[in-house]
Amino acid sequence: MNTLKILVVDDEPMMRAGVIRVLRNFTVQLHQFNHTARFEFIEAKTGEEGIQLVESESPDIMLLDMKLPGIQGLEVLETVASKGRDLVVIMITAHASIGMAVSTTKLGAFDFLAKPFTPQELKSTIEKATNHLIVCRHALELERDKRQMRFQLISVVAHELKSPISAIETYLRMIEDGTVTEQAKLKHVVERSLIRVQGMRKLIADLLDMTSIEAGTKKRELVELDLIELAKQAIELVETDAKPKGIKVVLVQDQPVHMIADRGEIEIILNNLISNAIKYNRQDGSVTIRIEREVNTVRIKVSDTGIGLTPEETNRLFGDFVRIKNKKTAGILGSGLGLSTVKKICHHYQGEIEVQSTPDVGSTFTVTLISDNRE
Repeated sequence: MNTLKILVVDDEPMMRAGVIRVLRNFTVQLHQFNHTARFEFIEAKTGEEGIQLVESESPDIMLLDMKLPGIQGLEVLETVASKGRDLVVIMITAHASIGMAVSTTKLGAFDFLAKPFTPQELKSTIEKATNHLIVCRHALELERDKRQMRFQLISVVAHELKSPISAIETYLRMIEDGTVTEQAKLKHVVERSLIRVQGMRKLIADLLDMTSIEAGTKKRELVELDLIELAKQAIELVETDAKPKGIKVVLVQDQPVHMIADRGEIEIILNNLISNAIKYNRQDGSVTIRIEREVNTVRIKVSDTGIGLTPEETNRLFGDFVRIKNKKTAGILGSGLGLSTVKKICHHYQGEIEVQSTPDVGSTFTVTLISDNRE
């Protein structure tokens, strides 16, 4: 339950007491945020005292009488507005008019109540003010989160690109200044540069996949697919990486497994799972792929005999830009976006991705998808 502070600024004790009595047990249901707002109260009998309490108590809502001893309500409103406080102000007046409403709104008032007002009118106004306040705060929080995520994204991308660019620059300098002249060494330098370029290309591709999926800008075309055929194609793509390591890739079944899905999304899932199983495997290891159907559910299981993961590592595995770094993974290039993108795709199919892993034994990644999803 969310507790909001209401500051009642009025020189009439009975008015302050009446407002508090009406609102003491009043709550506002905020269904869109799944919580309830209740209220606590602060009182001020002058405008000067009200300004002081705004500074010291940081109320959320202020009920402000227009006519006060000393400085008037409009002056209080103008002073509070000039300080940029996160405060919803409701003016109380015995002389309501269109002109007054316009002038107070220009100064930053959210609403006004005309004296005498009923308990229901007071509750209705407070309910509107509460919803307005929470929605605005939620929007600001989302904007802060977006800025923070954007900053983190730029920082991580800059970090991930800095190393390969520096390596390529070093290799080019070696060629330029004549440090590398022998054909064999020159070939090695070019090969290392191309590996770095491939890593940057993979990072860019993964970034494009992730951002298009998150933003919902990627056009989805849901058609009937045979996952066995797509798995065979994914295996063909990793053959050049598997053969030098002596890794055997086995697709357990050959019978078609059909589902309604977007081809590009399923290819991302299969390509990431199978390529990771090769990348993090041991010499002369194996990769086993199983694709099973149960009623309206499809499960894709990719098992390897690789380096495995600790429980702590598996807990972090599906976050954006997460790469497991230890002695076993040293020298293995990756963007840290593949598995997080797979997880996001799974949500489109009301599914999930899980991993079971044992260090130095291997890992099994299981993707579960609802096969008749037509989102």
